[in-house]
Amino acid sequence: MKLLALILYFAVMIGIGLYCRKHATDVSGFVLGGRSVGPWLTAFAYGTSYFSAVIFVGYAGQFGWKFGIASTWIGIGNALVGSLLPWVILGRRTRIMTQHLDSATMPEFFGRRFDSPSLKIGASVIVFVFLIPYTASLYNGLSRLFGMAFHIDYAYCIILMAALTAVYVIAGGYMATAINDFIQGLIMLVGIVAVIGAVLGSKGGFMNALAGLAAVQDESVSTIPGVFNSFFGPDPLGLLFVVVLTSLGTWGLPQMVQKFYAIKDENSIKKGAIISTLFALVVSGGCYFLGGFGRLFSDQLNVAADGYDSIIPTMLSGLSDGLIALTVILVLSASMSTLSSLVMASSSTLTLDFIKDNLVKNMSEKRQLITIRILIVVFIAISAVIALIQYKSQVTFIAQLMGISWGALAGSFLAPFLYSLYWKKTTKAACGSSFIFGSVLMILNMTVRSAFPAVLQSPINCGAFAMIVGLVLVPVVSLFTRKPDAKLVEETFACYDTKVEVAQKEALGEG
Repeated sequence: MKLLALILYFAVMIGIGLYCRKHATDVSGFVLGGRSVGPWLTAFAYGTSYFSAVIFVGYAGQFGWKFGIASTWIGIGNALVGSLLPWVILGRRTRIMTQHLDSATMPEFFGRRFDSPSLKIGASVIVFVFLIPYTASLYNGLSRLFGMAFHIDYAYCIILMAALTAVYVIAGGYMATAINDFIQGLIMLVGIVAVIGAVLGSKGGFMNALAGLAAVQDESVSTIPGVFNSFFGPDPLGLLFVVVLTSLGTWGLPQMVQKFYAIKDENSIKKGAIISTLFALVVSGGCYFLGGFGRLFSDQLNVAADGYDSIIPTMLSGLSDGLIALTVILVLSASMSTLSSLVMASSSTLTLDFIKDNLVKNMSEKRQLITIRILIVVFIAISAVIALIQYKSQVTFIAQLMGISWGALAGSFLAPFLYSLYWKKTTKAACGSSFIFGSVLMILNMTVRSAFPAVLQSPINCGAFAMIVGLVLVPVVSLFTRKPDAKLVEETFACYDTKVEVAQKEALGEG
């Protein structure tokens, strides 16, 4: 049954990729779906790009173990700060300004917003380099569940996932990714609810599981009785850092923000905000809620020896074959949707922002498409090799890989992107300083971690710190550096003043 469900799933994904080839005949269609993607597809594309095996296996297991039931706050933060607010604050302005500047990627946006090829090239390098460790972490998390369900060697898991994703992304581009994301999102919604019910049922139901969690004592973490089923858990500050990284981080991630480029219309933004928020509440909130009960299974695992990434697979190992099959497809869906989003962002960025006009002059539309498709294969291959090396050498946990990637990307881009949409006085130098600060800080955290203060030695805490500092750094540097060209700024912001006709139910008329 497990194998049959998997084969059916693969067939549907490939079929959609082949069906969507007609939407991928030019760069705009391949990268942005022709900027005509509706609210349901956009919202699910946003949500499924957000949550992957990294969340389900890595973060839910690790932080559920550390914080207990309080880890549910991470999911709530993801829904409100990571999903609702970006749609409200960034959605409309991103769609308007990126279309006005004719930019298809985040680096291209920076290059045209500030008339700066150097910003575009710098941003494209950061995107390509730091999306790789995140992608490697997707493979790692998936391998744990495949190993538990099918006893398949890790290398085969990687090859299978990489090949399938490459086929449907190369064939159908963004539209294939968006439709597949919708189907994968539905699987995730049903799957997480079913799995939570089954796992809690195995411990006598919710109230009995909660009582069992209250009885757990770990004096190495806290001496307070019942701390693992308390409101804020044993480490509120650590919990806050995780909420900031995983929630605020989406505001500056290219693969997330790029979803707003493709929105069809105003109505799609309003509906998309609601849909993506509810999706995040169920999927992310559900994952962290489930992970919060991980310590009830401490008699079946050895976290010190096997790592945090073994917690969720251990919790699921006792389920029926049908539920295990659903769980595997759930996590496969989450991982493949995120992987497709990452490879689209990275390959399009490298082609449009680095190779085009810099290495290859007068690059034709056809050649751009071919290059993007080739780079999708290259990117998937590189990340797969890194995933294998990381697994065999046991370099780090999934959560740490994601922390490094998110910290560098959001630490570099969040503040410059946000201020560029709203503040006319944002300068080129301020953007560059944020790029350098965010990326260099995370590189140092990865290479000389012991030199950092104790609270910042965690890549997660350091990534959250990079984002917050960027929000202060950009306006401060902007006040003391060369002002942007007034004419360029006015032409850029003129897009917000364009008059459009709307129905009276949207806005009251005069008189």
